[in-house]
Amino acid sequence: MSNYEEKIALLSDMIAFAIVDGELHEREYMFLSLIAVELGIDKNKLNKLFHEENRSEVIKSEFERIQQFYRLALLMHCDGVLHEREQIKIHEIGINMGLNPHAIKRVLKAMETSPTKMVSPEYLLEVFQEQHN
Repeated sequence: MSNYEEKIALLSDMIAFAIVDGELHEREYMFLSLIAVELGIDKNKLNKLFHEENRSEVIKSEFERIQQFYRLALLMHCDGVLHEREQIKIHEIGINMGLNPHAIKRVLKAMETSPTKMVSPEYLLEVFQEQHN
């Protein structure tokens, strides 16, 4: 991902998802901070995004859509509480991204049963690529 505006849009989407349950947990904010650093967005800009309208953009690359979906799934699990609204929203987001609903369910189920709430990058890509065959 090369464009600064695309990075801001991805972070904005994550912020909107983080507050879908009506609150922002400290762990969610810490996770968003880590993602901002990874994307090259400074903390001041991150904090301003909480007060700006969400600027969602269509992610063209399937790999980047899978990556963003996984980031959102990690964000969903980082506060230790799995809200029904988060589960509904993540399925909706994944489908709107054009990801396979069956693969979405498999990844989320694997994350739910994992002690760390994480899956390997190989598993993640394998599940989504399986659907192409």
